[in-house]
Amino acid sequence: MIGLIHPEPTSIYAVAALFGSLFLWAAALLIAKRRRGPAGSEVTQGRDSASMRGVAVQALGFLVVGFGPLNLVLGAPDGRAIAEVIVVLALIAGVIALFMASSRAMGRNWAIVARTRDDHQLVTWGPFAVIRNPIYVALFVWILVMALALGHWRALILGVPLYWIGTWMRVAREEKLLRAQFGAAYDAYAARVKRFIPGLV
Repeated sequence: MIGLIHPEPTSIYAVAALFGSLFLWAAALLIAKRRRGPAGSEVTQGRDSASMRGVAVQALGFLVVGFGPLNLVLGAPDGRAIAEVIVVLALIAGVIALFMASSRAMGRNWAIVARTRDDHQLVTWGPFAVIRNPIYVALFVWILVMALALGHWRALILGVPLYWIGTWMRVAREEKLLRAQFGAAYDAYAARVKRFIPGLV
């Protein structure tokens, strides 16, 4: 495993930017959770706890990319280090912005475990007007940011397949629940809007 993630050189500034952004990511998650309302207020119509297996596989993909030694370049930042930090910060900003826009559009519908509510709405606006799974796309970009900031490009060989296997596991469960609740309306939406890449996939 260590050979797989033998690190490329990376600046301490890129690593600091990555770990500093975790606070912003935690804040975004808390905001999304607050939109759901207080615990116990949910009236769940359909719930698929098996989707947590997909979450676990996704998390394993993140662990593969995030775990391992670092080859830190210390000292004053050179042009490469500055460019690396700029790219890391720009991608992190994009990830958090996409997550925030998506969770705002979902409102009380947002959850980690696949489930629908009695008052569940089929969300087709905001980022969901362009792709059906914008949060999973944001998380995929996050894996790429981790690889860049930590110098763990080789780990993507295993981390990316794990992430997408877990994602497909979750998507399959979520689509099953949405079709059960919304029927033809969901089928029409799915025919119009692709899962991950507009016009392609």
